[in-house]
Amino acid sequence: MSGPIKRVLVTGGAGYVGSVLVPKLLAAGYRVTVLDLYIYGGDVLAAVKGDPNLEEVKGDLRDQALLRRILAGCDAVIHLACISNDPSFELDPQLGRSINFDAFGPLVELSKAAGVQRFIYASSSSVYGVKSESQVTEDLSLEPLTDYSKYKALCEEVLREKRAPGFTTLILRPATVCGWSPRLRLDLTVNIMTAHALCHGKIKVFGGAQARPNFHIQDMTDLYVKTLAYPDAAIDGKTFNAGYQNHSVAEIAEIVRSVVGPRITVETTPTEDNRSYRISSDRIHRDLGFLPRHTIEEAVADLVRAFHAGLMPEALSQARYSNIRTMQAIHLA
Repeated sequence: MSGPIKRVLVTGGAGYVGSVLVPKLLAAGYRVTVLDLYIYGGDVLAAVKGDPNLEEVKGDLRDQALLRRILAGCDAVIHLACISNDPSFELDPQLGRSINFDAFGPLVELSKAAGVQRFIYASSSSVYGVKSESQVTEDLSLEPLTDYSKYKALCEEVLREKRAPGFTTLILRPATVCGWSPRLRLDLTVNIMTAHALCHGKIKVFGGAQARPNFHIQDMTDLYVKTLAYPDAAIDGKTFNAGYQNHSVAEIAEIVRSVVGPRITVETTPTEDNRSYRISSDRIHRDLGFLPRHTIEEAVADLVRAFHAGLMPEALSQARYSNIRTMQAIHLA
């Protein structure tokens, strides 16, 4: 029987999801260590800067000596850090593998050696590849189409192999996250459509019939907080999809238009990329009682409010809103 979780290491804690999650963990009473390269800015956690229960460490996940130091005394790890999404990974596949896969096994081993009781891994729903089934459940085979999703799937295998008594493991396969964050990403379907609607009055849709599962960032981060409180038996060795609404790209565009305003036009052009992704999140509801509470409409409304409050300056021109453009700008190696 493991003891209470008090200190949590969040890798990638200054990223898109992490910068919303970390304040929630602090509010829930956890002591939090953030490990991040802070390539998207050092101020994304400004709202909790100075909190006595927060330690921010600017460093590289591949630095094992650093990992040994910051894992000491940690009870749980929420592993978010990675080169995120296919275009960013393909920019430098060797770099992507070194961070997303090569560093993963050592992180897990060092976590076990440090006495970490619980390891939460952020995988991806992209590990399924393209399925013909209308409801893609956790029981279906993994057929990743890209190196990014392939290494996400391989990390799942590593974590299952390292699972041991006293080392509780949980794999989450999130849908595409959407909504406002202090470390905003505008290279995600809902977010980029909203930015184009606000800045240009036009949404560009390539194809439109492709399905995309989405998950509000508030629900995603609420779930991560809950993973620290679930009983070991409820999550140990388990894998759960984490999503909410499966909409076509064309439907998402109409949702954005309905929130931003009827003056917005939707321009549709053909595409050769007809990949469709759907996931079922019935299992996490059934087994853990987790139900999302926030919609795509709310994500769009949050972005609209942030835009009008001046929190998204130069939304379509600044590299910091795009993973791949930031990596190109700083020559990450």
